[in-house]
Amino acid sequence: MEKEKFLKKMKTLPSAYDPRDHEPQIYKKWEKSGYFNPDNLPEKLIKKDEAGKELTYTIVLPPPNITDKLHLGHVAMLAIEDLLIRYHRMNGYRALWIPGTDHAAIATQNVVEKKLFKEKGTTRHDLGREKFLDEVWKFLRETQSTILRQIKKTGASLNWSRKAFTLDEQREKAVGKMFVDMYNLGIIYRGERIVNWCPRCHSTLADDEVEYKEQKTKLYTFKYSKNFPFTIATTRPETKLGDTAVAVNPKDKRYKKYIGKIYEVDFVGIKLKLKIIADRNVEMDFGTGALGVTPAHSMVDWQIAEKNNLEIIKVIGENGKVKDTFGKYSNKPVAEAREMIVKKLKENNLLEKEEEIENNLSFCYRCDTPIEPLPSKQWFVSVDKKIKRLGNKSLKEKAIEAVRQKQIEFIPERFKKRYLDWMENLHDWCISRQIWFGHRIPVWYKKSSKFKVQSWKLENKKEIYVGIEPPTGKSWVQDKDTLDTWFSSGMWTFSTLGWPDNFKNNKKTGDLEKFHPTQVLETGYEILTLWISRMVMLSLFTLNEIPFEKVYLHGMVLDKYGKKMSKSKGNGIDPIDVINKFGADAVRLSLLIGSTPGNDVRIGEKKIEGHRNFVNKLWNISRYILQNQESEIRNQEINYKNLTFADKWILGELNKTIKKVSDSLKNYNFSAAGEKLKEFTRDDFADWYIEVSKIEKGKNEILVYILKQLLILWHPFIPFVTEEIWKNLDAKNLLVIEKWPREKDYKAGLNQTEEYIFMKVQSIIVAVRNARAKYKIEPSKKIKVIIYAGIDYEMIKNEGVLIKGLRTGIDKLEIKEKGVKIKDAVYLVVGNIEIYLTGAIDIKKEKARNKKELEDLEKYVSHLKKKLENKNFIANAPKKIIKDEKAKFKDQKIKINKIKTFLLSLE
Repeated sequence: MEKEKFLKKMKTLPSAYDPRDHEPQIYKKWEKSGYFNPDNLPEKLIKKDEAGKELTYTIVLPPPNITDKLHLGHVAMLAIEDLLIRYHRMNGYRALWIPGTDHAAIATQNVVEKKLFKEKGTTRHDLGREKFLDEVWKFLRETQSTILRQIKKTGASLNWSRKAFTLDEQREKAVGKMFVDMYNLGIIYRGERIVNWCPRCHSTLADDEVEYKEQKTKLYTFKYSKNFPFTIATTRPETKLGDTAVAVNPKDKRYKKYIGKIYEVDFVGIKLKLKIIADRNVEMDFGTGALGVTPAHSMVDWQIAEKNNLEIIKVIGENGKVKDTFGKYSNKPVAEAREMIVKKLKENNLLEKEEEIENNLSFCYRCDTPIEPLPSKQWFVSVDKKIKRLGNKSLKEKAIEAVRQKQIEFIPERFKKRYLDWMENLHDWCISRQIWFGHRIPVWYKKSSKFKVQSWKLENKKEIYVGIEPPTGKSWVQDKDTLDTWFSSGMWTFSTLGWPDNFKNNKKTGDLEKFHPTQVLETGYEILTLWISRMVMLSLFTLNEIPFEKVYLHGMVLDKYGKKMSKSKGNGIDPIDVINKFGADAVRLSLLIGSTPGNDVRIGEKKIEGHRNFVNKLWNISRYILQNQESEIRNQEINYKNLTFADKWILGELNKTIKKVSDSLKNYNFSAAGEKLKEFTRDDFADWYIEVSKIEKGKNEILVYILKQLLILWHPFIPFVTEEIWKNLDAKNLLVIEKWPREKDYKAGLNQTEEYIFMKVQSIIVAVRNARAKYKIEPSKKIKVIIYAGIDYEMIKNEGVLIKGLRTGIDKLEIKEKGVKIKDAVYLVVGNIEIYLTGAIDIKKEKARNKKELEDLEKYVSHLKKKLENKNFIANAPKKIIKDEKAKFKDQKIKINKIKTFLLSLE
């Protein structure tokens, strides 16, 4: 009765795998099992190290911005991280993958502002802070819900009970604690310096939030006034309204006599007082070699001004317009003011030259607005301040040291240099933003205070309060600014594990103790400086330990032509559309196979469709094996005493595959692991062994055994289809917690020499198949084959059934130890084995046809040779013609050699 039930169940297995029928239910089953939470994993599965400590493996999901739905880059990240988590879970680790989303302060505020203006014609200022933030949170809840649903559709085995958000209550607590701790140590301070200002976002940007684009711009060469002794060159004449000096190189002989002099000039109607100063960093070869110093609108000029005690005059305001103290230029947009100034210079005959040059212009990475460098009073993190608890080293020094000492490794390694270059040139990090959405700066000022902050010293505590909780009393007003979003996401590895609650008296407890540092941070290479550097610094400051051991950087996902995907170009692929069309497994596989760390990967629907076809092939392989079972298949054992050569070969190949896949995954070579698995599944198992099983029979145990191992090996890559097949194997457990195969498990009873015999049989079969194709022998035509097996005779003589049965079209087969050469037969050699195909083709006709073709080719090659040896032809013919003739000569020589080899085989 049980047998009949089982067979009935097998017969109802669908003929084709439709992901839409299975994926949602499978994910619900995984969630219900609780195995995504490492705390719920079976104790017997978990391994321990030599000290008896349980093995753990942790990844924090780089939190997607809640501004929009996922794109294919996110799915690539999810596929890689899920592969790592599933692989380590199956290898006995308490594998924790922490999910979360990022509030993405500036980006989210921009999106909501644009949405409000488009839909209602209102601005945030029309609504006011409180009502505007209500709109942001409404938008956030919708997009966040969409993103989380999308993540689940990919099959990501995230521990949802530990879900985090960079602006939730726990992260608020962590951010406040971090700010206060750094402030109390003088690492966070408020000061005035040049910042990157976005006139559109009305906020500062960190140096690494600025994008640079090469564009054509104009370089203007002019004199400030007729009484000024020499010309200067600039791309921004409007900022010259705030010049307070002109810098020249002290070695420049042209300007030595002017150094130290002061000139009062009338520059296009604005009075300037210019001091000629020497600075060795001025490039003598750029422009005129004289640099107009504008301290308020250039970091370089700001530093020059500090060294030379120059006045700082702010020209451009935070609205992107000229300030109101510059006469007729006041309140003019930058571009308009520039036109007016250039026009005035021309009228006064002061413009010497106007030329077009290539120049890197800076833009806001969020809204693509040109950046204005201008002085502003902001909050900064000092990256150079020495910290006692870090061994009297700065954040910058410790973050560099961690990488130089290989505490943190980069995959690929070339990104180590990019990281170090960035860190070594790092300036103090501006963390305040003039926006409404985000973590409020935990600083309060007294309403009645006339105090103006110049520096934050402890004696100013009467006028300022810094703390996690607001001060008591009504006389305090909180700082209006919010914190840079990277400040909160920079704490992601430890704030998601319970910091600061799980860190008392410099000791970690709970999740923080068990799962930190994390093992790998997997993310896109484009945020190496934006995020990774901050995470390293903040973790070292807080815990005095690295946040992760390895950094795996994937490339961008490009379209099939190698172009960056974009909505405006119309070449973007919606991941949910292709998941619905082809299944999550196919999409994952297309992003894993063929991609390498740090390199961009091309993808189109055709590639995804190809991997969908492979998923279906695995389904059909499994269906064939399951439907040909005669009894329950749980715990069937292989009888190693009665293995054939084919059995020993396939088990040996499986053994090699397990080793190759395991080694590749350990070394983060995901594509190599997938390719090897694909090769074994498709070529070795399906095309060879399953076909052998149809002839040799009685291989149910081996077929099921190999299928089980294959499903386990494939599971981290394509979890849905493997889990669905697995349940039909009458398995006790979900595949998600099955143990990873070990190489040693497959050695018992296998003889390496005997494995190679089947490989020789394969070679014979392939040689015969190739010969049939080469000589265009019709598939229906049966042939006679004689094999001289030599020293392999005893092993090969009993394999005739396979040689005849595996699509060779052999009608009669003789296998002998040796024999005389057979005339008028197709002659093949496989190692030490000779093969003769008799009656397959008319040898005389083939010889005659090929000899005639050889004769014609040799005449043609002789003609080409004479042509290429002709000095007049070489001297006068175009290079392309000569190149083409040489290529023809080479190709024809190859053809001649092939025909000669072919004729020898017919002798």
